[in-house]
Amino acid sequence: MLRKINILLLVFLGTTITSCDDDFLETTPTDAISAVDALADEESMQLILNGLHRGLYSQSQTILPGGQSSRANNHYWVPLGDNLSGGLIHSASANNLGWRTEMQWNSHTDPTSLTCELLWYHRYNIVLGANLLINRATDGTMLESQALYEILGQAYTYRAYAYLSLVQHYAKGYLIGDPATDPGVPLLFSSELPFTSEPRSTVQEVYDQIGADLVDAIAAFEKGTGRPSGGADTKSQLNIDVAYGLLARTALSKGDWETAAEAAVKARENYPLMGEEEWKSGFNSNNLSEVIWGSHVIDAETAFFSSYFYLVSNTFNGSQVRNNPKIADRRLVDAIPDTDYRKDVFFIDAPNTNSSAANNQGGLDSNTGLPRDPNYENDLEGYNARRAEINAIYGITNAYNQHPYMHFKLKNANSGSIDPDDIIYMRSSEMYLIEAEAKAMMDDIAGAQEALRPLGEERDSAYDVTAYNTKEALMEHIKFQRRLELWGEGFGYTDKIRWDEGIDHAADGGSGASEVLYQEAFQVERPSENDDWIFKIPQAEIDANPNLSPADQN
Repeated sequence: MLRKINILLLVFLGTTITSCDDDFLETTPTDAISAVDALADEESMQLILNGLHRGLYSQSQTILPGGQSSRANNHYWVPLGDNLSGGLIHSASANNLGWRTEMQWNSHTDPTSLTCELLWYHRYNIVLGANLLINRATDGTMLESQALYEILGQAYTYRAYAYLSLVQHYAKGYLIGDPATDPGVPLLFSSELPFTSEPRSTVQEVYDQIGADLVDAIAAFEKGTGRPSGGADTKSQLNIDVAYGLLARTALSKGDWETAAEAAVKARENYPLMGEEEWKSGFNSNNLSEVIWGSHVIDAETAFFSSYFYLVSNTFNGSQVRNNPKIADRRLVDAIPDTDYRKDVFFIDAPNTNSSAANNQGGLDSNTGLPRDPNYENDLEGYNARRAEINAIYGITNAYNQHPYMHFKLKNANSGSIDPDDIIYMRSSEMYLIEAEAKAMMDDIAGAQEALRPLGEERDSAYDVTAYNTKEALMEHIKFQRRLELWGEGFGYTDKIRWDEGIDHAADGGSGASEVLYQEAFQVERPSENDDWIFKIPQAEIDANPNLSPADQN
């Protein structure tokens, strides 16, 4: 690709491997590690795979030349989807790690930004690692074994995951553009220096490669050892269920409804829906029954103040959290039935305690000493009592500001701490929603209702899916269920592109966001009319890649 990708191979064969197995260093100096050593046998190949697992959530400077600690890879990229799409709402101007800049759409629209550059190179780093494993496992020199097939299945799945992320961020949405001609991203298959630079493939070509990789992954997994059972760490390993889940996501994003529905059913088979207690536990552990895939964050690789829960939770002990409580769109929360236990994690009546709140209704009036929050007008006692009650429930203190419609869906396991927690990437609930959407789009109303029924009836004691008996009503309800069930888990950006929906914080009574704080991102035209939904290609890539020119910029 370009020089940075060449450097990545050296980093990958050195830094990544040494971070995965200290014993390897006892006999092999860091600067002497080669592709031959790194891929000599299945055990060594597993070290490369372990590096990919850790690279998903490690701080970017540990795996990318020029990386920065403020972007701890999927700690950042996963919640970015809800930050960009306006689902995860900031209540104050407190900034950290560029999180407010992202929310205002001033980062992914800038080709020199860290976000555009680091997401690009992180995903291509995954492609590089996958290529190393795929090319070695399929060159005909290794004996076939279940262990080798398991490694190969994970490598194909990783490559598909990386290319899906790249094409969904750096190209026009499949369903709103012309995938046969729209420029996608470069497809790279090399694992040897020097890399051959490639031009942008079309969106269709990228999707075709993703599909082929997932077919190959599933075939390899069927001959593999299977993912080990055990604790949260085992779900860091990809398996056939993850491959089916990615196939379901890919098919949904391109309108291949039948494949999406079938793959979603296969992906979720071994992951029963969570009950109320698990659902309210904070979404901080791979041990939850629904989790198909997630990163188990180990102490040695914790991201501290760059972590997922620092960016999205209201219980992590950091200034971004204490000064800027994250709230949910009040239009979504108000629509949740009282019989649905998911409503319990959104606190409509939390007092606005922040004197710097963007809506100018926080804190106490300097003249009267009474709350500025109109929900507690002349009621200082009620204001203080409710704040104390919420503090007690969630293990926080008055050092943490509160705000109406703040959430406690996503919370770190040890409230008020900076301890590391897992990052969940795929749950069975998503698969029920994919099946329902796909069947609705195929005009199979009864099938879509039955797909949605288990999830709805688990969450809402009065749920009646038959109330949604037309395609239009059912699709609106499925969208509502996705926004609610997957809130804060990063799906908002790709959902809006697939549905071709814009952002309007002012519509239907308002979301609760501040126009002064959100600036031009307060209202954003839908993706088919606004190319700012597409991430800019890093300027460094265009400058260095001979097969890309300024005309290739999004």
